[in-house]
Amino acid sequence: MSESYSNLITQAYDAFNSRDINGALQLMHQDVHWPNGWEGGYVEGHEAVREYWTRQWKEIEPFVNPLSIQERSDGRLDVEVKQVAKDKQGNTLFDGIIHHVFLVTDGLISSMEIEGGR
Repeated sequence: MSESYSNLITQAYDAFNSRDINGALQLMHQDVHWPNGWEGGYVEGHEAVREYWTRQWKEIEPFVNPLSIQERSDGRLDVEVKQVAKDKQGNTLFDGIIHHVFLVTDGLISSMEIEGGR
């Protein structure tokens, strides 16, 4: 796996965790395919991701820490993450390990999927 992929993914998580929507969107294709892990389904494109995150962050406080990044045989990046989500009162809604699987195209994130949990 190239160092540029690792840097891209690390920057994306840093931007998400600091609630820097514009910084995160700069790392994504305009027509990014993004999971709506909170409500279900997927959103498409920068404006839909912006609207989804804005809505989500008004209700919950997610924090996602990448633990490892591996390149799969199909070229996608498998990122094992520790994810903690709390409500606005500080109650833990989720605390566990899941996998985020990214497709990077032309140096930008073009899609992400969520797999598993424990």
